[in-house]
Amino acid sequence: MRFYILLFALIFSALSASAEKAKLQRVGNSQQLYVDGRPFIVLGGELSNSSATNVADIDAVFPKLKEMGLNTVLVPVYWELIEPEQDKFDFSLVDRVISKSNDYNIKIIFLWFGIWKNSMSCYAPAWMKTDMLHYTRACTSTEKPLDIISAFSENALAAEDKSFGNFISHIKQVDTRNNVIMIQIENEIGMLEDARDHSNMVNEIFAQNVPTELTSYLTKNKSTLHPYLANKWESNGYKTDGTWSEIFGNDIYTDEIFMAYYYALYVEKLAKTAKFQYNIPLFVNAALNSRDRQPGEYPSAGPLAHLIDIWQCAAPSIDILAPDIYDDGFESWLKQYHLPNNPLFVPEMKLADDNGIKAFFAIGEHEAVGVSPFAIEQNQNKNLKLAYDKINELIPLLSKWYGRNALHGFMLQNASDSKTFTDNDMNITVSHINSLPWFAADSAAAAPITGGLSIRLASDEYIIAGSGIVVNFDKVGEKKAGQLGVDGFALQNGTPTDTEKWGYNDRIGILSVDEINVTSNGSMTYLRRLNGDETHQGRHVRIAEGDYKILHVKLYRYK
Repeated sequence: MRFYILLFALIFSALSASAEKAKLQRVGNSQQLYVDGRPFIVLGGELSNSSATNVADIDAVFPKLKEMGLNTVLVPVYWELIEPEQDKFDFSLVDRVISKSNDYNIKIIFLWFGIWKNSMSCYAPAWMKTDMLHYTRACTSTEKPLDIISAFSENALAAEDKSFGNFISHIKQVDTRNNVIMIQIENEIGMLEDARDHSNMVNEIFAQNVPTELTSYLTKNKSTLHPYLANKWESNGYKTDGTWSEIFGNDIYTDEIFMAYYYALYVEKLAKTAKFQYNIPLFVNAALNSRDRQPGEYPSAGPLAHLIDIWQCAAPSIDILAPDIYDDGFESWLKQYHLPNNPLFVPEMKLADDNGIKAFFAIGEHEAVGVSPFAIEQNQNKNLKLAYDKINELIPLLSKWYGRNALHGFMLQNASDSKTFTDNDMNITVSHINSLPWFAADSAAAAPITGGLSIRLASDEYIIAGSGIVVNFDKVGEKKAGQLGVDGFALQNGTPTDTEKWGYNDRIGILSVDEINVTSNGSMTYLRRLNGDETHQGRHVRIAEGDYKILHVKLYRYK
């Protein structure tokens, strides 16, 4: 009998683990997403705004998503469609998405298109939009009304909180496999045309003292505040008592700080409702303050990196502030959002041929929770699947080394681009495949974006993965050989660069390079040994452009 009791307990324990809700968990100096009790990286894609508004479209898109290699799809939930009449709910589209996710084994991140979508209130139900007495509008400093329902409308907050709560409760009931792993609240919150709401009611609030909850937060976290906010507070004397203008100054940037606080308070109400009923990760996404625009020219007061302290003070139930990246400067945006108190997640990025490379970079360099190109159903590029397949293989290894300073990512914009990072006494230089003369494109402009990631498994042992890269390992300070010709040897009449007497104890050589697969438990299975021409006779490690590979590299020292 004891045997059967033990067997039942083990089966029940396994089933419970497989049904565990998604959660964010601290791992070393990083945060990692766990799904079904195991580490998980979102290799996602977001549907276009109107691609889940009927059952036929939902049914048609899921097979395409599976073929692309996605493990997660980001799907809008439309308030106007689930509550077309006040207090009468229709969750049939939500149910269909969950049903298809079960069929195709694809996780879901629902995007709550509620009172604000890209700043505007376009997805609010008709009964709310047309009742301007109960659901007041924001307006500009010139008293121009906007199609933006005010964040200060208590009636709007009560109505949305009720609807959102019903949505969360419904998910808890019908998502029996816990396929819903995160929820986004609203979409690209922010004021347009002005940095803040200038309605009479809001002007009165702005003239009041800054809430003590915020001034206490600033004081407690003074040493770790974002430099932008710290400098703005310092420039006004680090005051802790006074109006918004007295504490932060009298300009549109103070208007933005004020508005961010109240947007975040609004969102916190919804987030607390969600967490109380169904505690899974929640995030908000930001339309970026790019191209030197001022608040109001971009969506002011959204969950922007320079406002992270305001948002985390007023909306502590939100787990991630996430950037939507459509502008240039992908590497810079990631750096701004990957902060000690904010794990990196990219819920939207411009659909492009280099999305797979960007995924490698975000995960390798910033230990990202995940990435997601927008309008994914329009993707025609096979590289995304090739990249996602390899990253998916690597998840067991990546998760083992997240938070332990063992990962690097690299993204190379053109044939002359290279990145160097240092591990102990070794420089590791990653160059574009077209930097090799025998692989050179007709021009630097013709070279595609390439890149990948590395994992240090041990001293002198690495995983190198990605596409279109050349990796060299050298002692710190060692001079490189002269320029090579298309045959791999020195150019005729080339100028030697290493003319000084050797002054190092040893050199670094490549012991072996094996192309591998990684199993679900993290073990490595051998595919083939790469040597000779494939490593330039032991001089470098490389992966051709268009190929996506995982290489296991062992180094050695020689004198």
